[in-house]
Amino acid sequence: MRNTEPTSADRAYTTVKELIVSGELPGGELISEGQIAARTGTSRTPVREAFLRLAAEGWMRLYPKRGALIVPIAPDEAAHIVDARRLVETGSLAAFADDAATRSAVADLMRASLDRQRALADDGDALRFAAEDADFHTLVVTHGANPLLSTFYSGLRDRQRRMTTNSVARNPTAWASIVDDHTRLTALVEQGDVAGFEVALSRHMAATHSLPHSRGLS
Repeated sequence: MRNTEPTSADRAYTTVKELIVSGELPGGELISEGQIAARTGTSRTPVREAFLRLAAEGWMRLYPKRGALIVPIAPDEAAHIVDARRLVETGSLAAFADDAATRSAVADLMRASLDRQRALADDGDALRFAAEDADFHTLVVTHGANPLLSTFYSGLRDRQRRMTTNSVARNPTAWASIVDDHTRLTALVEQGDVAGFEVALSRHMAATHSLPHSRGLS
């Protein structure tokens, strides 16, 4: 029988990635294998494997004998992620926009998420708020019933969480604005207004992440 237990390298990978996503390891910081080995209680070998995997995914850059640099969120990366999300989420809504029952069911799930977001905002829990934000947007994609788009979108999840955690930590007013925007997006989903949803989504993401509003959308 195949062993499905996570290896030491898996645990080191998960730990470091979560530290990056949460902002505890900010972009531009240089860390060593020894620091992470001490933190995770493992030897340097699994940490080295984890670093290689994270570097391949673009989360860090490796410098022999110096350590690993946490890659900051570049402005062009943020813009590309936002553009990709807009296309996937809008396309997913278009797939069920004519189905009133599905629209209503998704809107109900979105409203339940909104309740959780408000509670997390009240608690000031940026990390869990960012995770709930990601789950909220994923609801539309999941109900678009396109497994290829869902898989692609899930690959953006951790980068989306990192961006949102960054944004709410940087701007205390962002929490309320995000929830207000999500409330509007929920209403547009329930109405099946694909064009309105795309415009509102674009504005929401641009404002949240301090990016220019997408060209061609007004």
